[in-house]
Parts: sequence; C-alpha cells; structure tokens
Amino acid sequence: MTGVPQVHFAGAAFHSLRGQGVIVTGGAGGIGADIVRAFAEQGCRVGFVDRDAGAGAALAAGLEGVHFEPCDVTDVPALQAAIARLAEAAGGVDVLVNNVANDQRHRIEEVTPAYFDERIAVNLRPHFFATQAVLVSMRARGGGSIVNIGSGSWKNKARGLAVYATAKSAMLGFTRCLARELGPDRIRVNCVVPGWVMTERQLALWVDAEGEAEMDRNHCLPGRIVGRDIAHMVLFLAADTARMVTAQEFVVDAGWD
Repeated sequence: MTGVPQVHFAGAAFHSLRGQGVIVTGGAGGIGADIVRAFAEQGCRVGFVDRDAGAGAALAAGLEGVHFEPCDVTDVPALQAAIARLAEAAGGVDVLVNNVANDQRHRIEEVTPAYFDERIAVNLRPHFFATQAVLVSMRARGGGSIVNIGSGSWKNKARGLAVYATAKSAMLGFTRCLARELGPDRIRVNCVVPGWVMTERQLALWVDAEGEAEMDRNHCLPGRIVGRDIAHMVLFLAADTARMVTAQEFVVDAGWD
C-alpha cells in the first residue's frame, strides 16, 4: 500500500452539533485530524492541542472555526492551560475527544521505569487531566459528551505494544467509572476502539505485506479502515442522537475483534 486509502462516502449531518464547543487532544495528524475536520464540517467551534506545531497550524488554517494550541500533553499544567484557552475561544466545552496517543513499539525486556512512565504520560495521563479541565464548563452548560479513543491492539494481543496496550485497555475502565460519576451532570462518557487504521504513520512505519495479509485474514469486511470511519462514530456519540448512550465501548475494526 503506497498511501492512505481514498474512501469516498457521504457523512451524516448531526444538527445538534452545530455551534457546539469541541476540544480534541492530539488533533494535528492521523485519526485526530480526521476528527477535527469532521467536527468542523458539522459547524462546531473546534479547538485542538498537539505537540506538532507546524502540522497543527496548517490544519487549523484550512478550517473555519478551528483553533489550535501547540502543547506537550505530558506537561499537565500546560495541557490544562491550553484547554482553558481553547474553551474560552469556543465559548465553552460541550464535547471532549481524548484522542492523543503514540503507539511506539518496544521489547518488554528493554522497558525501563523512565520509559514506562513516559509512555503512560502520553497514552493515559492526558486523558484524565483533560477531562478534569473541561468539567466546570460542561457542568455549567448542563451536560456534555466525552469520547475516549481506545485501541484494538490489546484485544488482538499485538506484539511489541505491552505498555501502550496497558494504557489503552485502561480506557474502558476509565470510561465506565467516569460515566457513573458524571452521569448525574448529564455528561455522557463512551469509548471508541479503532482497529488498524490506515493513517500515514501506520503506512510509513508498520504496514507491510505481512500486515496486509493479516488484515485480509481477520477483517470480516473487505477494504481498509480509515480515520473518517473513526470520526463518524465519534460524531454520533457526541450528538444528541446518542443522548441515552453512556459507559459503552464501540469497536470500529471491520469485524476483527
């Protein structure tokens, strides 16, 4: 495969999302960028953070009503300050998408305590503290939707991802406990679990002939998963159409799991 598959399909219009304030972590590239674009197309006021200042600025410049804050999400005070600025620009937060992640491969024998902590600081800790940062705004607005992005890697017992998969499997427990705690505030919390999504990063680093054959063997549906497939599920969960949906896990993996 030489590039991201070009999949053409018409997305639904979620009218309840128009004008909503949305924040996305890790939104400059890959799945995150597709999520940012999808919310912008719905007429939302979108803010996103990412450490890639160049890619983030370029994405925001091409979209109406989108604001970008460069940020290292491992710096919790900086992350929460960036979210506060984005919330002000959006006029409040109705939707948070905890997307940021990095699936760096590692051999378990080579993992040090410092490396372990750094991976958790990217793949788990920001989700908690980004959520903490939006609660005042969501409660003031009478509710909201939090969507955590998980991963099918731990379900599929992928090699070389023990620390990453540990963090991503925690998304389900985080989701369910938050849903119970925040439900009285009309804040819904759900988890979207992507399969192997054909982002530029995946294609450049990990997808080879063996990987292609593995997808062909395990997918129930022909074709490849792209970022828009994940973004459309996120839109559904953010919109009023999912008003009584919370504490749930939604797998988008072409039937692999």
